[in-house]
Amino acid sequence: MAKFRLNSTTGEQSVELNDGQSVLVGRAVTSDLPVYDSTVSRRHAEVTHTPHGLTVKDLGSSNGTFVNGSRIAEATVSDGDIVTFGKVAFNIIEVVASPAAAPPTPDPPAAAAQAAPQATIVRQVPVKDPDSLEQQVGRLSGESELATGEEREANKLKLLLDISKELSKQQDVDKLLDKVVDITFQVMSVDRVSILMVDAKSGELVPRTSRNRLGDQASAKHVPRSIAQRCVDERLAILTDNAAADERFKGQSILMQSVRSAMSAPMMGGEGTVLGLIYVDNLTALNSFGDEDLEFLIAFSGIAAVAVENSQLTDKLAHEAVVLSNFQRYFAPNIVEQISSQDGMVQLGGAKRPVVIFFTDIRGFTSMSENMSPDDIASLLTEYFTEMVSIVFEHSGTLDKFMGDAIMALWGAPLEHEDDADRAMQAAIDMMRVLGELNQKWESEGRPHIDIGIGINYGEVFAGNIGSEQRMEYTVIGDAVNVASRLCSKAARGQVIVSEPFYKALKTPPEVEALDPLELKGKSDTVPVYQVKL
Repeated sequence: MAKFRLNSTTGEQSVELNDGQSVLVGRAVTSDLPVYDSTVSRRHAEVTHTPHGLTVKDLGSSNGTFVNGSRIAEATVSDGDIVTFGKVAFNIIEVVASPAAAPPTPDPPAAAAQAAPQATIVRQVPVKDPDSLEQQVGRLSGESELATGEEREANKLKLLLDISKELSKQQDVDKLLDKVVDITFQVMSVDRVSILMVDAKSGELVPRTSRNRLGDQASAKHVPRSIAQRCVDERLAILTDNAAADERFKGQSILMQSVRSAMSAPMMGGEGTVLGLIYVDNLTALNSFGDEDLEFLIAFSGIAAVAVENSQLTDKLAHEAVVLSNFQRYFAPNIVEQISSQDGMVQLGGAKRPVVIFFTDIRGFTSMSENMSPDDIASLLTEYFTEMVSIVFEHSGTLDKFMGDAIMALWGAPLEHEDDADRAMQAAIDMMRVLGELNQKWESEGRPHIDIGIGINYGEVFAGNIGSEQRMEYTVIGDAVNVASRLCSKAARGQVIVSEPFYKALKTPPEVEALDPLELKGKSDTVPVYQVKL
């Protein structure tokens, strides 16, 4: 008796069955034929070699077992059939033992060279430009009744493949949905098409695009609520050939809109979520759609769902690219990651919030740079800024901007910590320490040393993204910023001056010395300040 072989269509797996042998197909590692695909159940199906051929029995799998595209509970298959477990397909091949043959006599060398096996062309098919969708639909609808089910299935699969290619060309979600509507009108005989999407925040169905073949765009947007809601809530593909008389749908919208025949299929996301639905109907005739139309709409909605998810993923990646390009220079890497993962963080605008504002400036840099070459200035500043910015990031601060040889940094925006003031204070202390180490190194290299002054304030400011959609920067605006800048300008070489509001915000304040209150431009009253003892 002949053997049978199951060969996966990808060529990655193969198994042979002898007479009376059975194999368990499933995702479990203990399966005789383990298929590691999410659409395959742990115990999916059993394949048995019987005297009558090869029997395939579904074991109650979630995604079904199919023979030549038709779902089965149990079926006998033979050579040339295709069995699909979930979405993984296998070819059935009958293996016939070849009769024993006498061993060949060796050929002389010249003859052996002539008898060497040559590459054999099994089948050659000319490749031509693909037909348009309209041509394929016309051919499909014009097929004679004599066409086999396999031929119709093959033509539908080819049409769906070309539809998938068409949709993959669109990256913008709105344009993609418009394309879905266009294709629906091309491939199906319908009067109206509507696509509703599930709002991610509210969970409500929201109309996104609609069209009416008769030109009435207002009526195109009205999808019977009873059909749409059931389609989404129960994740059902629905076909009704006489909606007004269908007991399942008694909504007034069906009667008011004179819906005759209607179909609806949910667009299912990769995680089992419902992204939305495609709704089509006919206002002029009953029994306009059949089971084959519904099956096609289900397959089409699946392709559309994949395209929508890909488009949404593209949007997300573009969003994260904006975050990285605009904010990598200003935030520590871990903060950039947090910002990019939060919806709504990268938008123009902002809000008032209490923030620590930190300024540091090199003292006497202008006069010092007059005796240095441009390359030496750039080298010194690069080394200095690299160390100072690293300290800001190390203490979870935000680099707001460089201003010549000055640095402006923030704590408490865009992300807030309970000890933001203490983090800023420790950053100031570390800057002074690291600068001392840098000066020792530079002096040993014959390079000039530098001194800095630091001013820190705490207060309410406007914090947010300023700029355009293509180029934005996170910054703060307000009187508290001006005070911090003036404190920095008052700080002498190696001095850290902090305001009273900042000092009060510290949970573990360092030892300080009260200075004479400062008169600051724009302030009617003097400002109490402290010098940090380093």
